[in-house]
Amino acid sequence: MKTAAAPSKTRVEKDTMGEIQVAVDRYWGAQTQRSLHHFQAGAGRDTLTREMIRALGLLKKAAAQANAELGLLPKDKEKLIAAAAEEVISGALDAHFPLVVWQTGSGTQSNMNANEVISNRAIEASGGAMGSKKPIHPNDDVNKSQSSNDTFPTAMHIAAAETITGELIPAVKGLRDVLKKKAKEFDKIVKIGRTHLMDAVPLTLGQEIGGWAAMLDADLQRLDAVLPGLYELAIGGTAVGTGLNTHPDFDRKACARIAKLTGLPFKPAPNKFEALAGHDALVFAHGALKTLACSMNKIANDVRWLASGPRAG
Repeated sequence: MKTAAAPSKTRVEKDTMGEIQVAVDRYWGAQTQRSLHHFQAGAGRDTLTREMIRALGLLKKAAAQANAELGLLPKDKEKLIAAAAEEVISGALDAHFPLVVWQTGSGTQSNMNANEVISNRAIEASGGAMGSKKPIHPNDDVNKSQSSNDTFPTAMHIAAAETITGELIPAVKGLRDVLKKKAKEFDKIVKIGRTHLMDAVPLTLGQEIGGWAAMLDADLQRLDAVLPGLYELAIGGTAVGTGLNTHPDFDRKACARIAKLTGLPFKPAPNKFEALAGHDALVFAHGALKTLACSMNKIANDVRWLASGPRAG
């Protein structure tokens, strides 16, 4: 197994498991460095997506704001965490999220990667020494009121909802609108339909294209149907769903902050045990995505057959 060459300059990071060397120009800390060592499958390739890194940044900023609002985090710490998290959100710190998706359950290492990066960036901004955990501690401050078990599912929902609403639905609507326009434009062009891939009976090209547009209309309805489940967030459930060590209003305030940051109607999941134990909302969303993929494949295949014979290609 190949390992990365040792950096020429390192600093010492410490946690409950001991000391470890980390490159001086990297913002991550001990747990991220250990994960890099132990989980090397897919290194440099199967890393966390930009959407997930952004979602973690949004969550950490919202959590700091909620904790400060509840009197659990000093205002000066909130501002430092929020500023560092904003750099995570913007993508400025993507190079400091090197972990692969092949890691232990619940996304523990990636959650700690976010905590450590935000902590050290905030420490640097305040003039402190990276790795000192002062004035911002990765666990006690950045991860306050949270657990990997509720942060990673929350980030997945944020990433999925933002991508579906901000990128996928507009793209599908754009294609659907073009197809509807072409259906009207080609409504008078008569062509041969096919059954069993053989020449059959006539229809208009506009009718065929109109069928494709209707498929995408149905796909858009399915995508809309998955969003309410994605808007329900696990944050506030902490380790097992009970909300242990978290203020009873933290989930509501954190979700309100996330909603404000994203412009999407995120809210606390009504049952945190379900939100942590299962990922049915994501499975449901995946089903809608697979159906859309099938629709797109069908449309592309129909276009291909337009150029085929035997007599009407």
